[in-house]
Amino acid sequence: MLDAARLRMVFAAAALLAATVPLARADSHAVMAEKASSTPSCILIGFVGGFVRHDNPHHGPVQFAQRIQTWLPPDAHLEIFENHRRKAAYQTIVHLLDANHDGVLSAEEKSSARIILFGQSWGASAVVMLARDLNREKIPVLLTVQIDSVAKLGENDSVIPENVAEAANFYQPHGLVHGRAVIRAADSSKTQILGNFRFDYKQSPVHCKGYPWTDRLFTPSHMQSECDPKVWQQVEDLVRQCVEKDKPRSLATAE
Repeated sequence: MLDAARLRMVFAAAALLAATVPLARADSHAVMAEKASSTPSCILIGFVGGFVRHDNPHHGPVQFAQRIQTWLPPDAHLEIFENHRRKAAYQTIVHLLDANHDGVLSAEEKSSARIILFGQSWGASAVVMLARDLNREKIPVLLTVQIDSVAKLGENDSVIPENVAEAANFYQPHGLVHGRAVIRAADSSKTQILGNFRFDYKQSPVHCKGYPWTDRLFTPSHMQSECDPKVWQQVEDLVRQCVEKDKPRSLATAE
């Protein structure tokens, strides 16, 4: 009788295990689906110029991010970085795209990327360099925007890599520090240059608040390119059209 009782206990344990396994698998699939759904609908990465901190409220990219945050989709990811933290920005993008968190981006995870990059001065050059980093991993970029782009030593901010669908360049031509006047596509069949848009602050000066006297004295036009509301409004129009995707993209006439 004791052997029979033990046998019944074994059968009961086996039945319980059989009933539990499918539930565990179902729970696993639910967790995977939840993780996949946590991937942002759009990833927006901005870079500040010079030696500015990523949270300095007086500077253009930071103010721009605060403004567009009000209308971005709730599941969009928006983050500002210092221009020397390009590696951190890249790692952030990879982490956000890695829906199943296995440490490796699949072709499907890469193809689902909707990335927008923008920056000013050295930050604009960082935009192009980050786009190249992503290109090496075949990660597509919807849009890059450069505002008075200034390349650091060893960087090339003039050629937009083939993984970028659209690119726009805003610049001013005056002063000790001035932006790159022309950007071009590495492959014009894959990248559309929306324009190289020139602004002249000697003819139409802009008043900037909260900037140091050194900027006002040595690089006034470069400073004004960062605080010009007309520039940032055009950038916002581009970003909004790109995020919404169903509207045609347009800008003021380029040179």
